[in-house]
Amino acid sequence: QVQLVESGGGLAQAGGSLRLSCTASGMIISPRPMGWYRQAPGKERELVARIEISGSTNYADSVKGRFTISRENAKTVHLQMNSLKPEDTGVYYCKREAYTMDYWGKGTLVTVSS
Repeated sequence: QVQLVESGGGLAQAGGSLRLSCTASGMIISPRPMGWYRQAPGKERELVARIEISGSTNYADSVKGRFTISRENAKTVHLQMNSLKPEDTGVYYCKREAYTMDYWGKGTLVTVSS
């Protein structure tokens, strides 16, 4: 069983920065695709950024140029969030894509004040 724990959320002012981290525990042998998703109040969960095994990345249009996803090792990924906007507010979830199923963390709240 794989468990994901997110950290680094909190309150930031518009224009500020936060760095989220996601660490997986359990039977982790090799890197797998991992991603960050967010869910704003009253909205559906959406992809923010994703990193492939190869290291290639893709981002939501709304965060391109401001957010950077990176992989530290097979278990840990980070999301550097700069130039934060109030619309970035939401619960940020980490996902790890395994061969037969996806694993999700419980989320970390990011609140950006104007």
